[in-house]
Amino acid sequence: MVAMLFCMTAFNISAQEGPMRLSLEQAQQMAVERNRSLENASIDVKIARANRWQAIASMLPQINANGTYNDMFGYTMDFGGMSIALPSSASMAVSASVALSGAQVLNVEISKISQRMSDITARQTEQTVASQVKTLYYSALVAEQTLDLLKDNLYEVQKLYDFSQQSVDVGAAEQVSADQLLVQVAASKTAIRSAENSLEMLFNSLKVLLDLEPDVMIELTDALDALLDVDAGLAVMNRQFNIENNYNYQLLMQNVELARKQVALNRWSVAPTVSLAYQYSAKVNFGEGMDMTPPNTMNIMVSVPIFSSLSNAKKIQSAKMSYQKQLNTLAETENNLQIQYRQLCFNLQNAYARYIDQKQAVEINKRVFDNIALKYEQGYSSALEMTNASTTLINSQSSYVQAILEFVNAQVELENLLNN
Repeated sequence: MVAMLFCMTAFNISAQEGPMRLSLEQAQQMAVERNRSLENASIDVKIARANRWQAIASMLPQINANGTYNDMFGYTMDFGGMSIALPSSASMAVSASVALSGAQVLNVEISKISQRMSDITARQTEQTVASQVKTLYYSALVAEQTLDLLKDNLYEVQKLYDFSQQSVDVGAAEQVSADQLLVQVAASKTAIRSAENSLEMLFNSLKVLLDLEPDVMIELTDALDALLDVDAGLAVMNRQFNIENNYNYQLLMQNVELARKQVALNRWSVAPTVSLAYQYSAKVNFGEGMDMTPPNTMNIMVSVPIFSSLSNAKKIQSAKMSYQKQLNTLAETENNLQIQYRQLCFNLQNAYARYIDQKQAVEINKRVFDNIALKYEQGYSSALEMTNASTTLINSQSSYVQAILEFVNAQVELENLLNN
C-alpha cells in the first residue's frame, strides 16, 4: 500500500511537471486503483456482505424498548354505579423476540452465494481492466511505431521528390516523374495524419480507464520490442486448461447452486414457522386507579400454512425447472469453453505465423525499396517503380505492426480464459 501511495504521488508530480510517464505495470496498477467500474465492483462486494449479515440478523433475537405517557384529563369511568378514576400514567416495556424457520437459514445460504458471486465478479472486472490497459498500451505502442515508420517513409520519398524536382529544373527529367513522387508525398502526409488521430484516440481511451483528466499527457516508457516476448506468448499454449479457474465458469457454478437453493427455499414455504416473544412491562399511575398490566408476558406461536390454492406447489415446480435450465447451461458452457480453448490456441498459432511472415516481408520490401531508390537516383528506375515500391513498403510495415497487435491480443484472450 505504501508503495502504491508512493507511485501515485510520483504520478501526480509527473503530471504537474510534464507528461505522465507510465510503464505497462504502472498503468495496470493505476487502473486497478482508480477505475470506476472496478470501484463499483468493490462496492457490490460490500453490499453483498451487508445483505448477508441482514439475513443472519433475522434469525437473532430482536430487542425493543418503548415508553408511553397517558393523560386522561381527570376522566372517571362509571362502572355499575361505582366511579373509577382513570389517572394519568406512564409505562415502559422491553420486549425480546425471535422467529425461526428453514427459509431463514436458506436465505443466509443464498446471501453467501451472492457474496461469492460479487467476489468473483470483482476479480473478473479487475482482470478485464488490466487486460484492457494492456491491449491499449500495446496498441498505442504499435500506433507510435506505425507513425515513426510513416515519417521515415515520408522522409525518403520527400528526399527523392526533391532530387527529382532538381533534375526537372535543370532539364534532366520530365515534370511528370516529379509529380508522381509529389502525389506519394501527399499520400504519406495523409497517412501520418490518420495515424496521429488513431494514436490520440488510443491515449484518450487509456485516460478513461485510468480516470485521468483530459488535458493530462501520457508518455509510455516501455518499448514495444522490450515488451514483446514471443516465446512467453507461445508458452501460454502449454499451460493446462483447468475450467474451474475460468471466472465465467465460476459464476455459472454459483448460479447453479443459487437455483438449487431456490428449490429448497420454496419447499420451506409449506413448513411451519416458530416465533417466541417475551415482554417486561412497568406502569406508574399518577393518582388512584387500578393497574391491570402484567409485568411479564411470553408468547409462543407456531404458524403452519394449510392451503394456498396450489400456489406453493407451482413455485416449487417453477424453481425446479429453473434449476434444470441452469444445469443445461452449465453443461453447454463446459463444452463451449473447451472449444473456445482450442480455438484461442489456434488463433495464437496463426497470429504467430502471420507475425513471422510480416516481419520477413518488411525486411524484404525495405531492401527492394532501398535498391529501387538507389537506381532512381542513378537514373535506372522510373518514378512509377519508386512509387510502387514505397506503397508496398508502407503496406507491409502496416501489416507487420498489426500482426504484432494481433499476436498480443490472442495471447491476452488465451490468458484470460486460462486464468492461471
